[in-house]
Amino acid sequence: MDDLSQAIRKYALKNAAEHGSARDSAVLAKVLSLDPSLKKDMKALATQVASVVKEINAMDKGALQKAYSEYKEEFEKEHLEKAAKSASHNFYVEGAVEGSFKTRFAPEPSGYMHIGHAKAVFIETELARIYRGSVSLYFDDTNPAKERQEFVDALKKDAKWLGLSFSDEYYASDNISYEYKCAEKLIKKGHAYVCFCSADTIGEKRSGGEGCGHRNQTEDANLSFWKNMINGEYGENQVSLRFKGDMKALNTVMRDPVLFRIKKDVHYRQGDKYVAWPSYDFNTPVIDSIKGITHAARSKEYELRDELYDKLLDLLEMRKPRIIEFSRFEIANNMTSKRNTNKLIEDGLVSGYDDPRLVTITALRKRGVRPEAIRDFVLRSGMGKSESRSSMEELLALNRRAIDESSKRLFFVREPVRLEVAGIDKIEVKLPLHPSAELGHREYSCSGVYYIDRNDADALEVGSMARLKGAFNIRVIEASDNLLRAEYKGTEKIDALIMQWVSEGNFVQANLTLIGELLKDDEFNRNSMVKVNGYAESYASGLKDNDTVQFERIGFFKFDAKDGTFFSL
Repeated sequence: MDDLSQAIRKYALKNAAEHGSARDSAVLAKVLSLDPSLKKDMKALATQVASVVKEINAMDKGALQKAYSEYKEEFEKEHLEKAAKSASHNFYVEGAVEGSFKTRFAPEPSGYMHIGHAKAVFIETELARIYRGSVSLYFDDTNPAKERQEFVDALKKDAKWLGLSFSDEYYASDNISYEYKCAEKLIKKGHAYVCFCSADTIGEKRSGGEGCGHRNQTEDANLSFWKNMINGEYGENQVSLRFKGDMKALNTVMRDPVLFRIKKDVHYRQGDKYVAWPSYDFNTPVIDSIKGITHAARSKEYELRDELYDKLLDLLEMRKPRIIEFSRFEIANNMTSKRNTNKLIEDGLVSGYDDPRLVTITALRKRGVRPEAIRDFVLRSGMGKSESRSSMEELLALNRRAIDESSKRLFFVREPVRLEVAGIDKIEVKLPLHPSAELGHREYSCSGVYYIDRNDADALEVGSMARLKGAFNIRVIEASDNLLRAEYKGTEKIDALIMQWVSEGNFVQANLTLIGELLKDDEFNRNSMVKVNGYAESYASGLKDNDTVQFERIGFFKFDAKDGTFFSL
């Protein structure tokens, strides 16, 4: 096959594998992009493309996937190289001074760390490296109803697993008394007032640009009400402290936002010491300022809140950090939202925060994704503000590259069909555990009974020649649904179907967990996790928890000893 024919075939296979069938125009466009000189004889080229596309589209699904698998690694490498070349990290921040840069990773301990957090913290640590600065671990924990020590511990465990370290660690809730003093300062300066409106009324008036009567209360009245708030004399949803902004502001964030509200849940760290808790809008600038942060990093969704961040620090006469913003990290057909993830768990659709279909760090770790792959993956999106969606396939491709040389190659037979081979009494088979890395061999003493994959068995008929990979050739002499009989035909390599196999006495029952996309058309995909049972080589019985393997012709997997399964990678 010449280079042009091979190029047409492989891109037709790729197009068909991705879209169900190949299109002449798509394959033609790709081939021309590789070699524009082919335009000089477009008619001949189009005819050749059409012929190959017709052949590819006539294949059944099994044959298509088998043919495409020959080029899969090549396409993955091509995709990664293209992504690396086009990624614009732009790791530069205005006003950063080498040796005097300090930022913080600021998760709220109301759930588990997910890949969106990973983007933020890896950008922050990369900036700290570039500017010879530091990153603090800051727990934004001022919502006692949602936060738990379990989440603090999990976030710290996940950060450590990712290879992260921090210059120091602090908690917003340890600074509530100081924030009370800041709030009182705003009240005395006439920039904050206590409001007794309901949340619904506040929302309606803010939307309409209308202030309520509480805006006109005297400073003394507001101070008295404020002291009642912090002393616990009001119930939840009864009262709030609001910033006196501009109710006609085009930026609706500035329309008298809530700075403190009453929360009487017992706090995981502070117990029942406080009942008046600061909002994110008040808490964040104050803590950033007193902790010496020079650059506060957060996602673009907070962009409209920057004006309030700066305004509060100006009125409090406090040092202002610069704000770094970048786009949220989204993965197509998955979710990072804590609320939506919690709903899936509550409804029993996923098993927990470590369900391998999720993109929490604990789930990715359980599935077998490596920290270095996660870091490479999230940093490729850079610091730009343009919204974009990455794919799980891109992350898994990076991960496969990371685990390739340490992953042993083994055979796995799905829906096993018995194969009896005549003309062979006993044979010793020695198979390498990796095609290039020095990982050793596995050796089996085999007789005349084997098991092959159902797809391979269905492709054979009486008279067919085939080869048991790494072993010998056979010719089929009898075929039925659950049994094939064949005769031994030597060991010389031949041009025939090459099959994975296990031999009698040298296999173990095993199951694979094939993980697909969590969502389909924005709804939970009930086929996102599928179990496949079959036989694996007996070598698999010696695998340890977290070992990764490649079951040839199927893919990479991580062994999970606790669940007794192999998770697809």
